[in-house]
Amino acid sequence: MAHGILTRSASVTAKLAARARSLIWAPAASVCGGRTTASVPLISIAAHRAAPGFAAPCGPIGTPRCVHTAAASSASIKQVAFEPDTLPSVGLSTSGLDAAEGDLLVLAVTEEEFATEGEVTSINSVQLGQLDENLGGVLTEIVAWGGFDGKQGSSSRVVRYTGPGTKAKHVAMVGLGKGAKLTATADWGVSPFQALGSAVATLAKTNKAVDVAVALLTQPDPALREPALAQITTGALLGGYESSRFKSKKSSTASKLASVQVLMDLDAAAADAAIAKGVAAARGNLVTRYLVEASPNVCTPTHLAEAAAHIAAKSPDVFTLKVYEKDECEAMGMGCYLGVAEASAEPPKFIHLKYTPKGGSASRKIAIVGKGLTFDSGGYNLKAGAGSMIELMKFDMGGAGATLGAARILGELQPDDVEIHFIIASCENMVAGAGLRPGDILTAANGKTVEVNNTDAEGRLTLADAMWFAQEKCGVSAMVDIATLTGACMIALGTDIAGLFTPSDLLAASLTAASKAAGEKIWRMPMEEEYFESLKSPVADMRNTGARYGGSISAALFLKEFVKEGVEWAHLDVAGPVWNEKLGLPTGFGAQLLAEWAVAQGAAK
Repeated sequence: MAHGILTRSASVTAKLAARARSLIWAPAASVCGGRTTASVPLISIAAHRAAPGFAAPCGPIGTPRCVHTAAASSASIKQVAFEPDTLPSVGLSTSGLDAAEGDLLVLAVTEEEFATEGEVTSINSVQLGQLDENLGGVLTEIVAWGGFDGKQGSSSRVVRYTGPGTKAKHVAMVGLGKGAKLTATADWGVSPFQALGSAVATLAKTNKAVDVAVALLTQPDPALREPALAQITTGALLGGYESSRFKSKKSSTASKLASVQVLMDLDAAAADAAIAKGVAAARGNLVTRYLVEASPNVCTPTHLAEAAAHIAAKSPDVFTLKVYEKDECEAMGMGCYLGVAEASAEPPKFIHLKYTPKGGSASRKIAIVGKGLTFDSGGYNLKAGAGSMIELMKFDMGGAGATLGAARILGELQPDDVEIHFIIASCENMVAGAGLRPGDILTAANGKTVEVNNTDAEGRLTLADAMWFAQEKCGVSAMVDIATLTGACMIALGTDIAGLFTPSDLLAASLTAASKAAGEKIWRMPMEEEYFESLKSPVADMRNTGARYGGSISAALFLKEFVKEGVEWAHLDVAGPVWNEKLGLPTGFGAQLLAEWAVAQGAAK
């Protein structure tokens, strides 16, 4: 996107330079926490223009400084968490409905349990009719109110209950949809079990329920029970999400849910594994949401680096972390990335979080590369006017959020036989006299030159150097980049679907399978090679933007120029689905999809 910076006095500049932070995290050492007292030499704007970030690599990577600081712009904001301290507990219950206790009993039912004639719906199942009789006719009462017929994700009214058949204080129903489509992997969108968990959480939040029991009227096939329980768990932990961290008063509508008991016939060990997987997916999604919803004066590049350190500390047996500072990136010749970062007062942070399976060996090395623009002004091509969405450009690090969310999940699941590199070239795109201008030519780490004809097409510049790092420094054989890259993709696919771009049918198939398992929608888009003609430059190897039409395709073709022969690569444009405009909340999109894909890479032979 873009940058902006005002002229600063030498003293202010010195203070900002002194805040430059270098972070190394490894299992044997914690994040450094002292402040530097050494003076930092100042360089002029002219020197910035000639810095190695805009030219060829210059010297070896230096020893990083051990400095811990907070961003000046966020000095008045208290330290915020990277994920919730606690989550509701989820457990398995093998007892019957008559023993179910708590504030709310939720019955999961299919559409076939009901019959509708005209506008009147009635119970149409012997099993549900018998249960209704055991519960003193409360289900007939619920159905008589209307508006509920078992469709997927729908919920009935909640009825106060003190009769026979259960010890729960209230009773409600949630629809699973058509019984013939009861599966843990839907062809499109969320599965019935994900929708069930989410609806249960919403009912609990609306009715201030603390303890909830969930009973499936018809038990799923034995092979479906473990994944079904995992998805119910994830849905139940995410369905009541509310953003309240930055409000001065405690939310009066916040969920009070403390425990969910799922009545299912399942082995205890299998249930524990399923619940653990569901909890891990929820934690990763929440890490992503927390990062994406945070304001840009909180979620700075330094904040993203600290989030990576938080994740590494959660699973120190499998994670190591290195955060490269600006001078180290200059030494690696990352001119495209540093060109974008140049106008910001916030120091850029190049984040490399590495997952190594227990035992240390892996037959496959992969990378997940996330776009980490913590704010995008558009630069000199300023985002202005209606529809520019500049006020929402805090979510331009949605790809980075998903990358770190996936890392959080994988730290819990710990797949075998795959080494995973999580890479984020994080910075802000601002406006300043020292910043990137339309017409500037940048040199990427792989030596290619780029004429910048639009400073608001900055994400692809940062990704280019990050993708080079994944291949040259990490030696990966496959990588997926994820980015809120283009408004054009939102025009093409709307706000619920991410665009998938890849020349590899095999990688497209594996990501599509992962998206179905996660319940996150992606759609493969064409890689029309002829569109690259509009990216050609008369003065450099290429421009950073092409023709007006097919903008998401030309963006993917730009990125393809930075993929080495023999490396599998895919690009996910998630500009639409990372944010729920209606609710004004992040969705956590991408974290679970990427984690599912990475686990499958470890399992593939």
